[in-house]
Amino acid sequence: MTSKYKTGLLLLLLLPAVQGCGIYSFSGASIPPEAKTMTIIQFENTAPVVAPTLAQVLSDRVRSKFLAETGLQLIDSEGDLIFEGNIQEYNVAPAAVSGAEQTTINRLTIGVKVIYANKIDPKQDFETVFRRYADFPANADLSTVEDQLIQEIVTQLVDDIFNKAFVNW
Repeated sequence: MTSKYKTGLLLLLLLPAVQGCGIYSFSGASIPPEAKTMTIIQFENTAPVVAPTLAQVLSDRVRSKFLAETGLQLIDSEGDLIFEGNIQEYNVAPAAVSGAEQTTINRLTIGVKVIYANKIDPKQDFETVFRRYADFPANADLSTVEDQLIQEIVTQLVDDIFNKAFVNW
């Protein structure tokens, strides 16, 4: 037997053992083996300033990532794991000022409150505000960079939520 064949055979034999334990996925997620379903309630936008598509984009991205990386089934209500929350912050503020006291960089910040309920292991429940930002040139009109910034920030927020719920950071 060649070493390549032996390695392939070993991996083939170990794969069912790794998958069968139910608490680890290849994404690094640690999920209780008893958890089979999750419910992700549509995020609401309660920030004083509202970006019209943000709540939908965030909700869709959370669902997509969690479905792709957990193996859990998404159901409308009463899942083993439940995620809900709201967008509490959406603002633009100066991030850098030049020597002439003029803003050179603006910062878009998005804050999302997430409530996570784990019916299998309630000790894992949390209520946390996740906050991320992206900078853009002060001379750029927000409307021209807003969609790109939202995509960038939402990616970071979704990773933070996933890590807090499933990677236990």
